[in-house]
Amino acid sequence: MNITGTIVNYYFHCQRQCWLFANRINMEDNSEDVRIGKVLHELKAEGKNNTEIAIDNIKIDKLDDIYLVEIKKSDTDLRAVEWQTLFYLEKLKEKGIKRKGKIEIIEKKNSSKKMHYIDLNEDKEKELQKILLEIENLINKERPPEAILKRGCKKCAYYEYCFL
Repeated sequence: MNITGTIVNYYFHCQRQCWLFANRINMEDNSEDVRIGKVLHELKAEGKNNTEIAIDNIKIDKLDDIYLVEIKKSDTDLRAVEWQTLFYLEKLKEKGIKRKGKIEIIEKKNSSKKMHYIDLNEDKEKELQKILLEIENLINKERPPEAILKRGCKKCAYYEYCFL
């Protein structure tokens, strides 16, 4: 299975969501939050170069001479976005492209900062390899993890699948 940035993000956000998405159970077409995120991406990219670049199995929001930029509508799960961005940085590095990471939050919610910066260093690379192995093991399981009701579940595209 080709792991994508979305799968990496979901692994940190919710392992059940990660398994479902990776195993082609996609509920996102019904999600208002997903639609809003897509519109924000389109508005941000309108009339600009270097937006939404597809390389192999990843889609990068923006790439310039210094940064790989990941755009999100909120900073609710920044850890998941950081690892998603590190995954993208690793993929670029494999292609001989060295960049730093920048996470741009469009609708700030819990933070006074709009930009978050990260670098892919040797320690992060090693940790990322372990995480990717854990993700492979998770998504290759026969069944998804049990649904656990957490804060934020009601806004998730998979809420009805998991709890109704």
